[in-house]
Amino acid sequence: MEKTWEPKILAFLCNWCSYAGADLAGTSRIQYPPNIRVIRVPCSGRINPLFILKALQSGIDGVLVSGCHPGDCHYISGNYIGRRKSATLKRFLEYLGIEGERVQFSWVSAAEGGKFSQVVGEVVQDIKKLGSAKRFVKKENSRSLGVEGQEKTF
Repeated sequence: MEKTWEPKILAFLCNWCSYAGADLAGTSRIQYPPNIRVIRVPCSGRINPLFILKALQSGIDGVLVSGCHPGDCHYISGNYIGRRKSATLKRFLEYLGIEGERVQFSWVSAAEGGKFSQVVGEVVQDIKKLGSAKRFVKKENSRSLGVEGQEKTF
């Protein structure tokens, strides 16, 4: 039995809109690919780009950042800040030689369970086209050793 590769996607979802949209998709039994793992954040603007870099370094194939629609942010302009951070990070990834499409940004409201399902499906398909992330991924054996041969924890 041959197993086909499936991408691992990490999703940072805004608590107020996108996470509620994902919850609506689940309670409405709207199907979407099981490739994503969700981290709920207060606002898409609060995501530190280093979190995304660490996810990619850990072997995640793609990252989805999803927030409130423009003008609907509970923190006034947080979603605009998140979009700006995402665009800057994409340019930085391309500078490093990593496909910028590995990080995607979307707007999903709490009432859009169907749209959330559609966005996840599109992200999974885009990452499948790119293939498995090989650049920038930290190898398991490359951890530095601390005192007396014990691994350092960071």
